Amino acid sequence: MFSLSSTHKYWLYGQSTDMRKSFNGLSGLVRNELLGNPLNGDVFIFINKRRNKIKLLHWSGIGFTVYYKQLEKGTFELPDYDPSVQGIAINYTQLVMLIDGMVIKNVSRRKRYDYPLNKVEN
Repeated sequence: MFSLSSTHKYWLYGQSTDMRKSFNGLSGLVRNELLGNPLNGDVFIFINKRRNKIKLLHWSGIGFTVYYKQLEKGTFELPDYDPSVQGIAINYTQLVMLIDGMVIKNVSRRKRYDYPLNKVEN
């Protein structure tokens, strides 16, 4: 079951990834390259050099899930980012657009209310 939503945090690995890597290899990239914790529930996104394959690594609480998509034609469009960084944060909307093949470079977002998560209510 596809259990990803807008409540998750998404991290796009900035380098090309060998798609032969599976659970252990991808979680090793998260620990060693992104300096993150693959067990924290975040979703980590990896794309190969030709940009026609994508893998998402997600810890669901009882084990890892890897989502994998291969395009028969075309490439995944990456957002603009500084190539010197190891990874960038993207939101759920950007992830869906990336997977669906939409260009995400020139998309602008209208203002919306953003509930402050760290606010303490008395």
